[in-house]
Amino acid sequence: MVKCSENINTEDVLLGDLILEIDVDCFDAVHIKGNTRDIVMIPFTGKATGPYFSGSVIGEGMDTQKIGKDGECVLSARYALEGRDTEGQPCRVFIENQGSDKTGFRPMIVTDSKYLAKWESMELSSTITPKAGGVIVRIYADS
Repeated sequence: MVKCSENINTEDVLLGDLILEIDVDCFDAVHIKGNTRDIVMIPFTGKATGPYFSGSVIGEGMDTQKIGKDGECVLSARYALEGRDTEGQPCRVFIENQGSDKTGFRPMIVTDSKYLAKWESMELSSTITPKAGGVIVRIYADS
């Protein structure tokens, strides 16, 4: 997913408790070379697992990357998941993961699950680890 820095790998960052892992598969990136920055839009699908939720990306998500001429990459990925919470209840989860390769990534979550509702007000962090054809996104509840 991350084209701006093929070497991005934040897996060594020490964070809080892992709440969700998304195995992302990317395809058909659109790249626009601008005068002040480049834009890369990458559609993706994937599956989510974790101790509190498991499910799949609904349709396609979109990762939008703004790459400055100085090399800094700012990204915003938006997608929705459909699956079941740890109580076995069907639910949906919206995720917007924003940040940069210099400042880190901060997800925001909205869900219709009563069990997972606390995710909406939690401070969250994420890591992005490249894999063949995509990335692994891990979302953590900050300690």
